[in-house]
Amino acid sequence: MTSDIPVRIRPAIAALPPYKQGRQAGADAFKLSSNENPFDPLPGVVDAVRSQVALNRYPDATASRLRHRLAERFGVAPDEVHIGSGSVAILAQFVLAAAGPGDEVVYAWRSFEAYPGLVAVAGGTSIEVPITADGRHDLQAMADAVTDRTRVIIVCSPNNPTGPIVTQAEFDSFIARVPADVLVILDEAYFEFVTDPAAVDGEKVLAAGAHPNVVVLRTFSKAYGLAGLRIGYAVGNSRVLDAARSTAIPLSVTAQAEEAALASLDAEPALKDRVANIAERRDALVNAVRDQGWRIPDAQGNFVWLATGEQTMTAAQAFEEGGVIVRPFAGDGIRISVGEAEAVDKVIAIAASIVETLPEGHSGRALA
Repeated sequence: MTSDIPVRIRPAIAALPPYKQGRQAGADAFKLSSNENPFDPLPGVVDAVRSQVALNRYPDATASRLRHRLAERFGVAPDEVHIGSGSVAILAQFVLAAAGPGDEVVYAWRSFEAYPGLVAVAGGTSIEVPITADGRHDLQAMADAVTDRTRVIIVCSPNNPTGPIVTQAEFDSFIARVPADVLVILDEAYFEFVTDPAAVDGEKVLAAGAHPNVVVLRTFSKAYGLAGLRIGYAVGNSRVLDAARSTAIPLSVTAQAEEAALASLDAEPALKDRVANIAERRDALVNAVRDQGWRIPDAQGNFVWLATGEQTMTAAQAFEEGGVIVRPFAGDGIRISVGEAEAVDKVIAIAASIVETLPEGHSGRALA
């Protein structure tokens, strides 16, 4: 309905619900709804941000120092790196560049909740390929869904919100079936948390040099803990990245964000310790709730997934009453970020009371 809007808006946009981030938490609750890093900024980051005080000046529009730093890491040329205000902003740029009215964008569902909105804003058509019963991408079905109208395919590994990875072998087989002129975006926002050696690695995909239609997305928001500064990057063929650069909002990456990202790269030994700590908490949480009788997908991000189905909103309320704010997806399940050690203990205790209320045969319960 658009009758209550005082100006003429595209009907598809008027009907599109605005993106809603994970709920904030009060002082007496843990916020586990946004996959944020529970640790403070890495050593040197705050001082680096404070050094950027020329707020009356525009930032370097290309974030050239960070591009060169990342290019060296990936073994590519600087123009094969693109910096944006978060990886989702870059994803939006690519969808705008590649998919217009009549064009299709293929992705797994359920996956990152922003995907449908980004496609709608571009005027494209979403082709949502159901994930498997264990929360994984069905890459064969995604390849089968490709038509002559397909312009973009998004592969999210680890998958947000369910958690499983795509393996390197699966991705290699998949990309061999995709037409070479279709843009494939490998969304690796949670890559640093992955501990499964079989997982796809965007750096290896790009190093092969055989797939110029593949772009890898990563971010400083999650593992590096810079969610409040909004900075991410893409690596890929320079001409493909030019398309994203053409649709980008100019000067959207601040000097403070670039400086913080550079300082975070300098502090990677501390980063690795923190990521290992979070991965350990994640695995402990998964094991604990599985022991309670939950059926939990393999978790490789900094979050776990409870397939609560029709009981989702009731279960989310139980967590909130217990002092934990989670991310519910009505009718599907609940995503719970791995936060402070005390928060993990609370999640385990609350999850134990919820699983007992699920009926026999429920998708969230392990088979007897």
